Amino acid sequence: MKLWPQLLTICALGVLGPSASAQEGAKIGFVSTERVLRESVPAKAAQQKLEGEFGRREKELQDMAARIKTLGERLDRDAVVMAEAERSRRQREFSDMDKDFQRKQREFREDLNQRRNEELGQVVERANRVIRQIAEQEKYDFVLQEAVYASSRVDITDKVLRALASGK
Repeated sequence: MKLWPQLLTICALGVLGPSASAQEGAKIGFVSTERVLRESVPAKAAQQKLEGEFGRREKELQDMAARIKTLGERLDRDAVVMAEAERSRRQREFSDMDKDFQRKQREFREDLNQRRNEELGQVVERANRVIRQIAEQEKYDFVLQEAVYASSRVDITDKVLRALASGK
């Protein structure tokens, strides 16, 4: 019975020993993907491109929403003095306009999300190439992109941002 804890300790050291010693010499880096997608030159260029592509449609939707709001307010205000037929016609007009707006807004969001995913996918691919280059040049064993905590000592995000800005 007294040998059981010692046997477990020996087995644990045998299993953990090789991996523990390998980890001591490992060079680990960390990259904040969120920062790369927010601050990098290619990400900002992609955002401007999307704004250029979708700005006009967004403005049209805002104008349409304002017209619907005005129409709804006018309908609420004037409903008590309107004839039943006129009120029904205006309510149908308001409902049709609102349905059209909802459809256009949904299509806009879907198109925007698809294009955003395409553009950000290209940014991520480019960033991954840069990360690999940095890892190979500086002999990193691991580069993590998600972590609960990463020390500034291992954070190489600034290097990645600089490399992306220089067009590497």
